[in-house]
Amino acid sequence: MLSDNYAWLLQCSKTGATALVDPPEVEPALAAIAAHGGRLDKILLTHHHGDHVAGVDGVRAHFPKALVIGAAADAHRLPKLDRAVAEGDVVELGDSSGVVIDTPGHTVGHIAYYFADGGVLLAGDTLFSLGCGRLLEGTAADMFASLAKFAKLPGETLVCCGHEYTQSNARFAVHADPGNAALAAFARGVDEKRAQGLATVPSRLADEMMCNPFLRAPDVATLATLREQKNKF
Repeated sequence: MLSDNYAWLLQCSKTGATALVDPPEVEPALAAIAAHGGRLDKILLTHHHGDHVAGVDGVRAHFPKALVIGAAADAHRLPKLDRAVAEGDVVELGDSSGVVIDTPGHTVGHIAYYFADGGVLLAGDTLFSLGCGRLLEGTAADMFASLAKFAKLPGETLVCCGHEYTQSNARFAVHADPGNAALAAFARGVDEKRAQGLATVPSRLADEMMCNPFLRAPDVATLATLREQKNKF
């Protein structure tokens, strides 16, 4: 959606229950929902930025029974929530369930959702493929702690992030970690996908752990330095 945003559609394979994550536009969301059964049960929000929530009310107008779920800490600046959640809360989707992870850094009220039985992490703008979000409200320490939570998840987890930033992230990552052979191979694959107009996400968390300089940062100071360098790159 927009120029480089991703919204995500989740569907329970057993029940057909469907959730939409971070929609900035209405019409593409409605088209995707229609293509996957025409059902919408929930709208999950990771943070308050307009390029993640601008489509919520328009979609909700078509599915008035869909529950909008977002961070309690950000309820005052999100679209009207039907349920406000915090770290550790569980979000049910049919026979599946996701846990809420508190991930400040990009914003102070940012959250993510991890669906273990689907192997899916809805990371919003906290973790991108080969990158992390800008520290617009939080600190490097916040982001370091948030990424550390993701690092504990299974390597096969699919990282579903909020933007198609991978190619530009790859250029910086290779600059920051030029001796990383796994990263070099990953970056070549990214270039090939983008040359074909293909999405580079979701990515595997195991690959991010080997290639993403922000996940590989050993301490807060290193992450802070990397983030400052990336801002100017």
